[in-house]
Amino acid sequence: MNQSKKTVQMVLAGVMTALIIVMSSVPFLGYIPLGVINATIIHIPVIIGAILLGPKYGAFLGLVFGMTSMIKNTFQPNLTSFVFSPFYQVGEYGGNFYSVIISLVPRIMIGVVAWAVYQGLRKLLSGYHNDRQQTENTSADSKKKMAQKRKTGEIVALATAGVAGSLTNTLLVMHMIYFFFGESYLIAGGKMYESVYGAILAIIIGAGVPEAIVSGILTVAICKVMLRFIKRG
Repeated sequence: MNQSKKTVQMVLAGVMTALIIVMSSVPFLGYIPLGVINATIIHIPVIIGAILLGPKYGAFLGLVFGMTSMIKNTFQPNLTSFVFSPFYQVGEYGGNFYSVIISLVPRIMIGVVAWAVYQGLRKLLSGYHNDRQQTENTSADSKKKMAQKRKTGEIVALATAGVAGSLTNTLLVMHMIYFFFGESYLIAGGKMYESVYGAILAIIIGAGVPEAIVSGILTVAICKVMLRFIKRG
């Protein structure tokens, strides 16, 4: 890797890191309070960073996201912040080592999963390698069709990666909360349900699905521009 490319990667990583910190700090910008849980769009810079820079940078950006989540839930807590911060306690319920796992592990995995999904679908749907090998021996019309195929494959890969990264965060966080904290999470939030998992599932559908849709749309819109910029650079 040449020095110029390394510099571009470091600059982009710095921009994404700063964006995550700003989004976590400004009220209602990165976190949207929903009472028992906060909906978030902070995972989107993690997904975009992973697609543009690779899984290592994606994991790092996810770690930054996780750290900001722990800090926010420590100093600006809601009723259930103990599941994200080992330093916060509400009544008889308090955070512990599992809170650290919930804050960090799912967020680190966002970038890794998003990158893997993007790379796999991009190659599968666009026929990228085969089309490149055949380009010299095809007509102008065939080249145009192959270019369109790559373009469509790229869009689908980006959208799916955005959705997959978002759902990775939601599914891992909510299932870890279910296994590590269970009823205490819902009781502390003042929510009473016949089935604890039913309540978890309701949150996944109510907050996680909209987050995933928004993530898929924004990932395509932003990454298309950024990838074009990087290729020209």
